[in-house]
Amino acid sequence: MRTPPAPTQQGALILLVDDNPHGLVARRTVLEELGYSIRTATNGEEALHQLSLHQVDLVITDFRMPNMDGVELISRIRKLRADMPVILLSGFVEPLGLTEQSTGADVVLSKSAGEVDSILRSVRRLLTRQPQRKPALSQQASAKKARNAGQAQS
Repeated sequence: MRTPPAPTQQGALILLVDDNPHGLVARRTVLEELGYSIRTATNGEEALHQLSLHQVDLVITDFRMPNMDGVELISRIRKLRADMPVILLSGFVEPLGLTEQSTGADVVLSKSAGEVDSILRSVRRLLTRQPQRKPALSQQASAKKARNAGQAQS
């Protein structure tokens, strides 16, 4: 099992998914220069295969791809790892009404001239956030019993 990335998150493994090879190369170059490890996939099936082989820390995916779009990929990723941070990129965010709620992504970004800065801010934020884990049902039941017992004694 891979050890967690350092607190700066340099070395974190990011999976880039895009059917446009130019977009992959450009984003990969920028992220590698900042110390991130990068894997790439050109479609959803290849991305799922990469996820089965590597302990990925974050996924950045395009929306429009053949055979499986970014939303379907996100849905399948969520079934494998619900806590996986995912950024969705699209040149059609506004016309299609793509939002975090409608896509399942943690962040939805528009492809634009300023996209690199937005990606970098989002990557840093998502890799440094604390996972929001709910206690196991047995822990919730124990806590509820303790609260009820405390109220009964009052």
